[in-house]
Amino acid sequence: MKIVSRPRTRPTGRVTGSALLAFAALCTASACGAGTTDAGSGSGGAGDPHLRIAVGVDASYAPFFVADAEGLWAKYGIDVDLVQFAKGGEGVDALNAGQVQMAGNSDATTIGLLGQDPDLRSLLVYEDSGRYLKVVLGPDVKSPDKIRKMAVVPGLSELAATRFLEAKGIKTDSVEFVTADPAEIPALTKKGDVDAYVLWEPWPAKGAELGEQILETTGDYGLSYQHWLLSTSSWLKDNKDIAAKVAAALTEATVKTESDPQAAARATKDAAKIPTEQTVNAVKEIDFAVRDFTAKDLEGYENTADFYLDTGKLKARPDVKRAVQRGWLAANTKDS
Repeated sequence: MKIVSRPRTRPTGRVTGSALLAFAALCTASACGAGTTDAGSGSGGAGDPHLRIAVGVDASYAPFFVADAEGLWAKYGIDVDLVQFAKGGEGVDALNAGQVQMAGNSDATTIGLLGQDPDLRSLLVYEDSGRYLKVVLGPDVKSPDKIRKMAVVPGLSELAATRFLEAKGIKTDSVEFVTADPAEIPALTKKGDVDAYVLWEPWPAKGAELGEQILETTGDYGLSYQHWLLSTSSWLKDNKDIAAKVAAALTEATVKTESDPQAAARATKDAAKIPTEQTVNAVKEIDFAVRDFTAKDLEGYENTADFYLDTGKLKARPDVKRAVQRGWLAANTKDS
């Protein structure tokens, strides 16, 4: 297994065109080249147990790092390279472009990408939380009604910010949303360039270190998120057995993450340089477990689709029912 870190450029949104070509060139010239998608390269083609999985660089991806550290990929007969991206949406772009074969990403961000990536398929949920994302106010912002600018990352962060304003009775058109990279947002808030944000850890904690105020979690106003294991219908057609082995390894990894946070913290620190305390705290705030989708899940996903349509971010309604493979887990992992 190799862990491939993508260079941390300043992402400004979805990766397209020249950015994807640059990533392909990077993979050809680096360790990632061992898993190119050319025929015969051992890249997760039909029935090939070598594949690349896109992950983010925060503690919510701990089960993937645990699966590597504990040898779980090999236990289930697969060889996995984890490719790290600064934002989950970038990993989904790489998945759609064929640069990786699977990815982990939030439900909200993925739903926003379905219109342009209709081949995406969500196989299972591996985490839930209403506590990991937090609302942060600038040092001089006394109350939510004083917010005039909010920093957001497209997808989950923007949805969470919108729902927060609605919960406080604040008209969303009275607040300017400023798109920024997660790593930039605490400093922008400290400087007063924006008044607030809603983000996952470690950025709320970073903001608190700068004197910002953690006001509440998204669960306090009724919003939770999930992470999905993703692939594409074209790859799954010939690789259901490989995907099932990934699901089985990830299932065992989530159990290990919950039962031994210190081991999860060590694995995450070794793989992604995440401080131990961040992962230990994340395990307290996130419910890690592999499971199938429920009717309640689907209702929530449709509400998220409404958000993208109602705000004009998408011109057509995302086809959530086609993307979410309810029942896939039970049907494909019983013998893994």
